[in-house]
Amino acid sequence: MDIFLTDPAGGELHFPVNPEEIQIRTEKQLETVNIIQLGEIDLPSQEKVKEITFSSFFPKEYDSSFCRYTNIPDPGQAMAQLMAWTTGGSPIRLLITGTPINGQVLVSAYNGTFKGGEPGDIYFDLTCRTWRDIKVKTAAGPLLYSGAAAPTSNRPDEKPVPKKYTVKPGDSLWKIAQMQYGNAAKLNDIYEINQGIIGKDKNLIHPGMELIMP
Repeated sequence: MDIFLTDPAGGELHFPVNPEEIQIRTEKQLETVNIIQLGEIDLPSQEKVKEITFSSFFPKEYDSSFCRYTNIPDPGQAMAQLMAWTTGGSPIRLLITGTPINGQVLVSAYNGTFKGGEPGDIYFDLTCRTWRDIKVKTAAGPLLYSGAAAPTSNRPDEKPVPKKYTVKPGDSLWKIAQMQYGNAAKLNDIYEINQGIIGKDKNLIHPGMELIMP
């Protein structure tokens, strides 16, 4: 197993000594809701960010019994690189060979320790949090300035189509009102809306006239 951290600018840190263990902490985010007569219940929401934690050290001198490779980094430079990644706030890639871990993370915590009797060695605790890209979709549309005409709608006109009645021989407005509405008193309403067609005398209607029913 080998552990690498790499950044988009080309910086890379290959940890010279493997940790004894790697801890991966994952929680399920729960949303508590209150339902009448049932009380509070927890509903699963989205998965929380994973935390990956491990501890190791940067040796001053190479030792084949625990070092992964010969050209190990200077402990001070390695510590400075980790501190820069911690304060930088930009995602970097964490790869741990032999495991499924290979993705972008943020270095969220770094603690360095100097131990007496081991001059030059730097021990550390490192915590990384998985990085999740956030994509926000915006609804793009034309901007309306003061005085500009609003865009026309393509929705169909939903106004009801007026009902028409064709006058037949023997019809009168009284008869049409009684037949269409069951109320002969409606003849005045029919006349008012069709006065331009009928003329001044409501009693003079002719077969073939198309009257609008109110």
